[in-house]
Amino acid sequence: MSESGHQPTAAPAAPGSVTPDASGQPTGSHAPTDLAAWTRRTRAGRRRRRVTTVAGAVAGLLTLTAVVLPSPYIIESPGPTFNTIGEFEGEPVISVSGAETYPTDGNLDLTTVYVSGPPTGWTTFLDVVRSGITPVEAVIPQELVYPSGTTSDEVTAENTEAMATSQSWAVAAALENLGIDYRQTLFVAGFTEESRAAGLLEPKDQLVTADGVEVTGLEGLKGRLNASGGEDVELGIVRGGEELEIEVPVYPGAEGEWLMGVYLDSDFEFPLDVSVTLENVGGPSAGMMFALGIIDELTPGALAGGRHIAGTGTIDPDGTVGEIGGIVQKASGAADSGAEVFLAPEGNCAELAGRTPDGISVYSVATLEQARSVVEAVGSGGTPQVPTCG
Repeated sequence: MSESGHQPTAAPAAPGSVTPDASGQPTGSHAPTDLAAWTRRTRAGRRRRRVTTVAGAVAGLLTLTAVVLPSPYIIESPGPTFNTIGEFEGEPVISVSGAETYPTDGNLDLTTVYVSGPPTGWTTFLDVVRSGITPVEAVIPQELVYPSGTTSDEVTAENTEAMATSQSWAVAAALENLGIDYRQTLFVAGFTEESRAAGLLEPKDQLVTADGVEVTGLEGLKGRLNASGGEDVELGIVRGGEELEIEVPVYPGAEGEWLMGVYLDSDFEFPLDVSVTLENVGGPSAGMMFALGIIDELTPGALAGGRHIAGTGTIDPDGTVGEIGGIVQKASGAADSGAEVFLAPEGNCAELAGRTPDGISVYSVATLEQARSVVEAVGSGGTPQVPTCG
């Protein structure tokens, strides 16, 4: 009997082969005279067939595993772009009220990355192999992106908070760039390893004055610290509703500035209202493009001049542009959307060496002022006076 339970169908004998007759006895000119030897060879052949069958089953199981079982890798691929001076689902992406606004023209696209894999989804080993040979996709071990034990809900909450923060900071940076006053309230969030303020200040302390001067924003506070010349700074704070004055030591930073070594959170009071309509996009990397969109809304004339410009980068209230993840995928997504120009954070330029998409010019920017200068130059038909990437 065969393994399937049916009688095997005999195939024609090859020349010089041995074929059993209907009784099961070997016949032919080369039939062995030793029936026991023939039986042993026949059983060995059956064992080889069984081994082959088992090996095939194992290979099939491994293939199925590669297709079905999840892998511990995250895959990043180019995502869609959104025009910050355009519309999303029939509504303006950026709406400004409480101040005069002006018509815009063209595109100032923020760029995104599709992220698939744990903990928010899953990828298979087959996905990983495919993405590994795709030039514009990146395969990253999960532990390099998320700490062990991070849940999908935690990632979603973090991305949502980062997006909200980037929008507030984009408004602050845009107003700073335009010379429009606003108020920033600063709170202690934590301390650096070098800080000697730990134990003197506490998390949630509100900073009100520095050496007798009202603290209305981060830049003002930096100015008072640098004016200290290394001497202790007297901070007026509010802690749990109580007003206190505390002497806080400072130390020199790498660029000659004076630092307290304190991480700060902030609340803002703006003289106008800005709302952003954009769903299912998280993270802080759209900050610079939001700021450019707000500047365009508040500036006479079309900043982009009808041209298609895209970019990415975090933004600080002082206009500093920070590096982001997925720069290759975002540049590729920008090119796919038809952008002529891409604004990349200075800190990401090295990653684009030899990987700049065809047909798009990539400029390196470290500040919002530089990014704005590129947009204005391109929009007016000029040549940006900043370095290029790639």
